[in-house]
Amino acid sequence: MSKVLLLGVPLDLGGNRRGVDMGPSAVRITGLAQRIRALGHDVIDSGDVDVPLPELCEIGDANSKYAEPIASVCEELCERVYAGLAQGRLPVSIGGDHSLAMGSVAGVARHFREREHRLGLLWFDAHGDMNTPASTDSGNVHGMALAHLLGLGDDRLASVGGFRGKVQAENVALIGVRDLDDREKKLVAESGVNVFTMKDIDRRGVSSVIDDAVATASRGTAGIHVSFDIDVVDPSLATGVGTPKKGGLTYREAHLCMEMVADSKRLVSIDLVEVNPILDTRNATAELGSELLLSALGKRIF
Repeated sequence: MSKVLLLGVPLDLGGNRRGVDMGPSAVRITGLAQRIRALGHDVIDSGDVDVPLPELCEIGDANSKYAEPIASVCEELCERVYAGLAQGRLPVSIGGDHSLAMGSVAGVARHFREREHRLGLLWFDAHGDMNTPASTDSGNVHGMALAHLLGLGDDRLASVGGFRGKVQAENVALIGVRDLDDREKKLVAESGVNVFTMKDIDRRGVSSVIDDAVATASRGTAGIHVSFDIDVVDPSLATGVGTPKKGGLTYREAHLCMEMVADSKRLVSIDLVEVNPILDTRNATAELGSELLLSALGKRIF
């Protein structure tokens, strides 16, 4: 039995589509906590991290919109994830846009850094999230989260938790990507992260890809953080996302990814992000997200 900590992060400052702040509520009403308990885990839901309304915030730099309030939210999430790990719990951060990962990963990385251990990272996403304020066309921070975790970009965002470089590129696997900006492609290539595109999944099969990704994130690390953007799944299955892109993971491919994460016994923390119920149909995307979290936490077919 594991001890699980649920954290809601109703953050919608990182993108340009409103509604993702309701993601934590949409996921909770699927009965997630009760369903995790049914797997035999102890669960505490600590409520939501406080997030200011966009209307009450200064946009700031047009190339990194709302960077200061996003950094503040991520600092609080970092502290709460860090505290949860100290209590022996596995943090499950529910968003909210993907910029929240700068906080969740910072909390896990800080926990292991104090023990002189490294963290592995599996980043499931249709997009690279590797832009910086210098390369972005939109200024949306949710498209820069991974770059900042690697220590690139805006100093305030890259220094959440008090240090830069939460993960090393050699221990990062970007999975399911199929939509990269031209300048972002160069940044991804130069970063040294391990990239597994949808073409790789098509050619090799998802099982082979996840075997390699888990090995990458496990090599010399104390555990793996999974950051799962629901838009990695094909939009025919996950309609409630702000940046849909055709050609994503199928239902069973997505579940196999999470089942293999559970089988690895390396999971120490996980995010589910970018669920937008305003764009959804009968909460189907939140339901899918809950099912995938359950698979990552050990739900088995047999």
